Amino acid sequence: MKLPENLSQKLMQREQTNALRQLPQPNALIDFSSNDYIGFSKNATIFNKAHQFLIENNCIQNGATGSRLISGNHSLYEIAEVEIAKFHESEAALLFNSGYDANVGFFSVVPQRTDVILYDELCHASIRDGISLSKAKSYKYEHNDFEDLARLLLKFKTSSTNIYVVTESVFSMDGDCPNLEELVSLCEKHEVYVVVDEAHALGVFGESGEGLLQSIQLHERIFARIMTFGKGLGCHGAVILGSQELQSYLVNFARSFIYTTGLPPHSVATILTAYRQLVLEKNSIKKLRENIVFFNQQKKLMSLQPMFVRSKSAIQSAIIPGNEKVKEVAQKMRAEGFDVKAILSPTVPEGQERLRFCLHVYNSEKEITRILELLLKLLF
Repeated sequence: MKLPENLSQKLMQREQTNALRQLPQPNALIDFSSNDYIGFSKNATIFNKAHQFLIENNCIQNGATGSRLISGNHSLYEIAEVEIAKFHESEAALLFNSGYDANVGFFSVVPQRTDVILYDELCHASIRDGISLSKAKSYKYEHNDFEDLARLLLKFKTSSTNIYVVTESVFSMDGDCPNLEELVSLCEKHEVYVVVDEAHALGVFGESGEGLLQSIQLHERIFARIMTFGKGLGCHGAVILGSQELQSYLVNFARSFIYTTGLPPHSVATILTAYRQLVLEKNSIKKLRENIVFFNQQKKLMSLQPMFVRSKSAIQSAIIPGNEKVKEVAQKMRAEGFDVKAILSPTVPEGQERLRFCLHVYNSEKEITRILELLLKLLF
């Protein structure tokens, strides 16, 4: 059966603007595109230890068998949540099937009809989708602009209104970080709730990869932290960190938690094993930070710095306006053996199209130098 005509037209419009998304094929190119920052997705030690953990816990089971509230709350969940909460110095932790599920589940049910959500304009789609399902009023503030946020706080704060301020510790498209100390101080002054998505900080910031908030000792002043495992942890799933009351509230009201089959035991075992491995992989985390510093030094030496968004994270974005132009550059880099993704509009605003370089512990200094030299050659 053919696709309805109006849907076909939407696809055609994407194709005409050079913005049609297509699934990439697996490749053996040098990786500057994945979120596998410290190489955990291919870590044989984690793979083997997770399997051994299942055997030791007599857990020979392929699926969860149901939602966690029905039959899927297998024993590994409690072990993992207790240990993850301890690792992150949080009162409680609640596992979700993905970062998307965690954000949709949280933002759709925690802010109430009389509440207000103030979110950074560059927050991830999963946060925005969750907000769109909420009954609360929501307003965006300009990216990392706390004067604009302060203006909105003064405008909407009343004695009967809870305000939730939402940001990310590392923004997924720009790789930049807000001034979290300033943000938290401002929010404490106005007595509002701070929610931070740390998807791209886990495994990257902190001595043991615990995330940016914890590394600068701000985590106890945050209402909720969302950690996702598909990036630095190299596996799948997510966790919401907060109080025991918040955990109980989400178990009772978060629809993306209640109405889905739980993660299978193997996934939970892999998550737990990856967390344990973080403590043992301090040298890898240190090496990743060294690669980030080296990348920043090289782009400065080659006079490429002005085209990059300022970032001290593993995400480095070079702005190359125009879908056609940025795709062309990415394709030429692939032809030279480098896997770098072009980020197109409408994923980013028109005119802000970019090459998104993701750095990893396994990228050598030689590879970093070569790819920046290639960028210089292709653009200038």
